[in-house]
Amino acid sequence: MRLLGYGDRGILAEFDTLQETMAGYAAMRTSEPAGVVELVPAARTVLVVIDPRKLSLTATRHWLSTLAIDPNDTVAEQPSGTVVIPVRYDGVDLDQAAAIAGLSTEALVELHTATTWRCAFIGFAPGFAYLSGDGVDLAMPRRKTSRPTVRRGSVALAGEFTGIYPRDSAGGWQIIGTTDAELWSLDRDPPALIEPGSAVRFERAPVGAGGEVRG
Repeated sequence: MRLLGYGDRGILAEFDTLQETMAGYAAMRTSEPAGVVELVPAARTVLVVIDPRKLSLTATRHWLSTLAIDPNDTVAEQPSGTVVIPVRYDGVDLDQAAAIAGLSTEALVELHTATTWRCAFIGFAPGFAYLSGDGVDLAMPRRKTSRPTVRRGSVALAGEFTGIYPRDSAGGWQIIGTTDAELWSLDRDPPALIEPGSAVRFERAPVGAGGEVRG
């Protein structure tokens, strides 16, 4: 872990891999001192934002430098359990994604639903969770040309991640299904259905059915 300055209210912790980043974030969540305002994880960094009236940058650096980070521990403490999201596996790219992965369509769906995914970070759009499946090889190239519009609720694969589009937007991920889950709502506290560290399971829903989000 490398510690970089980030103005007078933050320190950026930099890691070499996604696994290390998730483990570092988990360690920070379980031991953060008073004065830490926010932890913002990304693919290779965690931004630590502080209230300098309660915690100095020097003390923050000391805390971070003495953290015991277990590379195998990527689970950050969360107030809720696993989020279960019903998915209709009717995506326009489902067959193509299965072929890229060297699987039958049914085998890809079974692997996607059998995996416990972990939210590594939020990005791209409010509520868009980058979900990582430890030990799961569904690495998928993005489309050569992005679609001008991907419908809200589209469940997709790209790189090492799976994700759900929280609103209509352009996008180049491989769409394998759809869900009615509301990923982002300002009427909910917190607004994001899935937060960094959250565990997520996908559950097959009949095509044409909605299903109920659990968790």
